This record gives sequence, structure tokens and C-alpha cells, in this order.
Amino acid sequence: MARGKFITFEGCEGVGKSTQVNMLKDYLRKTEQKAMFLREPGGNMLSEKIRKIILDPQNNEMTPLCEAMLYSSARAQLMGQVIIPAIEGGELVICDRFIDSTMAYQGFARNLGVDIINSLNQIVCGNYMPDITIFLDLPPEDAFKRKGGRDEGDRMELQSLEFHKRVYEGYKKAIDMYPDRIISISPRGNKFETHTAIIRNLQARGIIK
Repeated sequence: MARGKFITFEGCEGVGKSTQVNMLKDYLRKTEQKAMFLREPGGNMLSEKIRKIILDPQNNEMTPLCEAMLYSSARAQLMGQVIIPAIEGGELVICDRFIDSTMAYQGFARNLGVDIINSLNQIVCGNYMPDITIFLDLPPEDAFKRKGGRDEGDRMELQSLEFHKRVYEGYKKAIDMYPDRIISISPRGNKFETHTAIIRNLQARGIIK
């Protein structure tokens, strides 16, 4: 059986990732193309429990390394329980956030560095890295304006604007590091224009029909 494909979506808070993931889900359903949709952190019972710990605004004393390892722990469970079996079973797997979030948020914005994050990602993911990553390229100040503010129940969204600017720059550096994998798409137009650009890029890579 041919190995399945693994697609991830990335971007700063409020860029419209969830909207685009849902639009892709509708497109694949209408065109009768099967796919598994997941989110990070989360995707299974244990990883969703870890998600609540990470995003709880009361946990504001969490250290950067603890944060990175919690994300990696949630990812390890998702990989072992869901993603690896699905890929080995020939399925198309699509995940809202993955390793590049850890690189941007913890590696660059939290200053843990590339080496630590790469080591964690290699331990957790091994040979099951994403085939293609869609990065919705919009700076945080514009993204928060479009979203209409921040989610008061999300510890990560409540970080300073300077933090989120570092996240954005971290993503830009990740694109430089992995130019063959990460596709940068501007979401400044309406959601349908962005959706069309995503579909065309995935079709051009032979991921979907």
C-alpha cells in the first residue's frame, strides 16, 4: 500500500486557518476525496487534555521549555495513536498546526533556539514530517484586527504583540529553512480567493485532485 500524504496549516493567531481548513474539508467531501482532519495540540483524548493545560490563562508561570515539551508530548501521543497509522494506511492527513508552530512560538518567540526544537521534533516525528505546509502569511497586528481581538481563554493569544511579532518572524525564518515544503499564501483577499490558491497549490503538488 502506498504511503499517505501529510499536510499541515500554519500561521499567526487570527489569520483564518480554521476557516481554510474547513473549506478544504468541504471541497474534499464534495469531490469525494477522503481525508483525516486533526488539530494541534489535540486530536485525541489525551492530547486534548494537554491542550487545556497549555492554553489555560491561569498557567502563566509555565516556562518556555515546559511549554515546548507539553506541545511535544501532545504531538507524540497524536503521532503514535493517529497520524502514523493513518499515513501507513495510505490516508491523507491534514492538521491545523504542527511542528512549525513549535519552531515559531517556542524556538524563536520563546528563544529556545532551533536546535532544541529540531531535536524534539525529530524524536517525536522521525520520518513522518509533513509533505506540504500551507503558511497563511499575515502579520499579527493585521490578523488580530481582522479577528476583532483576542480570545481571553487562550493563554497563547494573550501574549504581548511583541511576542506575536517574534512568532511571525519565526515563521518567516522557517520558510527560509524549508522552502521546498512550506508554501506561503497571502490571506489578504476574501476567503474564497485564499481557498482557491490553496486548492491550486495542493493540486499542483499532486496531493489532491
